[in-house]
Amino acid sequence: MARQKLSGTGMTYFIRRQLACPAPGAFDATPSWAGLQLREWVLPRVLELTHTGRRIAPYQGCRATVRSARRGWSGLPSCTVTEPPFLGSTRVFYDTVAADYAEHLRAELADRPMDRALLTVFAELVRAAGAGPVADLGCGPGAVTAQLHTLGLAVFGVDLSPQMVAQARQAHPGLRFDEGSMSALDLPDGALGGITAFYSIMHTPPELLPAVFAEFHRVLAPGGHVLLAFLVGDEQFHRTEAYGRAVSIDYFLRPAERVGDAVSRAGLVIHAQMLREPHGDAEKRPRAYLLARKPDETDQP
Repeated sequence: MARQKLSGTGMTYFIRRQLACPAPGAFDATPSWAGLQLREWVLPRVLELTHTGRRIAPYQGCRATVRSARRGWSGLPSCTVTEPPFLGSTRVFYDTVAADYAEHLRAELADRPMDRALLTVFAELVRAAGAGPVADLGCGPGAVTAQLHTLGLAVFGVDLSPQMVAQARQAHPGLRFDEGSMSALDLPDGALGGITAFYSIMHTPPELLPAVFAEFHRVLAPGGHVLLAFLVGDEQFHRTEAYGRAVSIDYFLRPAERVGDAVSRAGLVIHAQMLREPHGDAEKRPRAYLLARKPDETDQP
C-alpha cells in the first residue's frame, strides 16, 4: 500500500463502529474540528478516516492524543496513512483526463435512453420512500447528478478525483459536488435515501468490492435504494493511453451475477436486474443495471 505521513487535514470525525476500540467509551467523537481525543491504546488495526477514505494503520502500542485536527496530529511519530494503490492510480487517471473526459461525455445521457429511463424509475422509488437525499457516487462531470436533480431529487455528487469534481462544479454550479471515496464516505449511518453508482465500480479490485457495498448499506437509511450501472465481463485489463495521454489504470469487469451476489451479501435486497447489449459505435461491452433496497421494518416477518 502507498504510504504518506498522517495529518489531520480533511478529518471531521471518527465513526466509533469503524474504530478498533478496547472498550466502549474509549473514543470520544465530535463533528467539530477541535477537541477530538484518542484516550486509549490504539490497537494495531486499520482505522478509517471517513472524510478522505484513507486509512490510519497505527503500530501496536501507539498512544496518541489529537489536540486539534486543524493543527494536525501530535504524539503519532510512528503512524502513517495508507490507502489501497488502486485509489491513488484511479485519482491520478481521472485528474489527468478530467477535461477531455468531461467534454467527451458532456451529452452522455442523451445517447443512453435506458440509463435515463432507469434513473426516472429510481427517482420515483426514492421520492415514494422519503428516506433522505441521494448521493451520486463516482459522479464524474456530474451528468447523472444533474439528471437526478431535474427529476426532483435532493442530490449531491461524490468523486475521488479533485479535477473531476472541479469539472462537475463548473458544468453544474448550482449543485453540490464533494471529493471522497465510495469505500469511506463522510456521512453518518443511515444518512441517505438513495445511492447511484453509474460505471463507478470498474476500478475496484474484486477483493475490495464487498467493502464498498458494505459502506453503501451503512450510509443508506432503511428503505433507501441503490441503482448500479456497470460494464459486464469476466476480465481484468490495464490501460496505458486515453485521450492521447499516457495513463496507467486497471479495469475489473465482472459477470452481473457476481456483482449481484456481492450486493446481497452486503444486506441489500435486489429488486431488479437488467442486461443490455452495446449501443452505437462507442460502446464495446454489455452493460448491466441493478436496483436494490436496504430493508426496513416493512420487510420484517
